Amino acid sequence: MTPVLRLTGVRRNYQSLRPLRVDDLTIAARERVAIAGMDGGAAEVLVNLVTGASLPDQGEVSVLDQLTSSISKGDDWLASLDRFGIVSPRGVLLDGVSIEQNIALVFTLAIDPIEPETAVQVAAVAQACGIPDVSRLTGEAAPEIRTRVHLARAVALDPALLILEHPSAGLEADAATALAADIVSVTEARGLAALVITRDEAFARLVGHRALRFEPATGALKPLKRGWLW
Repeated sequence: MTPVLRLTGVRRNYQSLRPLRVDDLTIAARERVAIAGMDGGAAEVLVNLVTGASLPDQGEVSVLDQLTSSISKGDDWLASLDRFGIVSPRGVLLDGVSIEQNIALVFTLAIDPIEPETAVQVAAVAQACGIPDVSRLTGEAAPEIRTRVHLARAVALDPALLILEHPSAGLEADAATALAADIVSVTEARGLAALVITRDEAFARLVGHRALRFEPATGALKPLKRGWLW
């Protein structure tokens, strides 16, 4: 079966002491891979490489058997973004409208009022992502709810690959644990592959089929131990 994502021998220079290196990373269909130990700058570079927003200085990035370097036209690249759902601290929510309206924007620009059919779609994805009340203003929502709004928007159109960039950052341990459970639930239900980038090793173990530790100096990705002995 064709991998959803593959990075081989990747190196990308950016404004850091060392370039980002990823020796080898493959994500299969329906597989969740969590990478711990990557800081915010490196995570942003990795997301840009995976989505084709930037190209590696060395190596190859392939999404659904298509090299990102083969996408030469701007319109083709924009169309290719439909393959991804992205949860990122760089994502923007409209604080002055409701959570329901923020999620509805994935489906339609007609959010005032929201059509009944769209409201049903919003309610379903919000429930799946653990959002209890979509009527409240987004700007009043707690951090863990805001993250879930990003998650709902990211999975709403069933992308080929869900990318989560430090989703548990700033959350208390209990909230992070609950978020991990909902990420697992929604990806399993929708059959999504996922790349989760986090500093939190406990979160990585909870959310990933494979939990890996990133070694910046070499680009190696090594399995995280799950207990005292393994």
